[in-house]
Amino acid sequence: MAKQSAGEKRQGEESAVKEVISWVVTIVLAVAAALVIKNYVIINANIPSGSMENTIMTDDRLFGNRLAYNKNRTPQRGDIIIFKFPDDESENFIKRVIGLPGETVVIEDAKIYIDGSPVPLDEDYLKEEWVIATGPYTFEVPEDSYLVLGDNRNNSKDARFWENTYVKSNKILGKAVFRYYPFNRMGTLH
Repeated sequence: MAKQSAGEKRQGEESAVKEVISWVVTIVLAVAAALVIKNYVIINANIPSGSMENTIMTDDRLFGNRLAYNKNRTPQRGDIIIFKFPDDESENFIKRVIGLPGETVVIEDAKIYIDGSPVPLDEDYLKEEWVIATGPYTFEVPEDSYLVLGDNRNNSKDARFWENTYVKSNKILGKAVFRYYPFNRMGTLH
């Protein structure tokens, strides 16, 4: 058996140290990337109630895009957003945007009218016939805010019932974009 020279031994030790450092750097970069993605790119949401059925079901899990809105892109009517609940900002809620900044939204006989339009908003996403809390309501949406409602209007504690009716634009966390669980319902959200 040949003896290892001091130089070969030192090279082996240096190689092992380089390998360990390589692994540590890789792990640190992976953790940093995961934290950046989690805190600045996507938001993970677990749905605890049926207020958005049948679009989003209880116990669905989904991703929201934190980068969906900025100075050039704002929420549009029909978008499903994740936001800080106006009455308790420690809770995150998910609802559909109905009223945009500066609009007057009237709900009458389970129909929604925007800015005096005689034609009601087309809401093909509603779970069932809307028969509970059908109006009349009039909402004057502030310039920096949005009016949001659940798709399951008969079982949704939404802007119709909140003390602080509107979602301020700076409290919107992201746009709900993709359901990843349950696997048989995986896909984009509309």
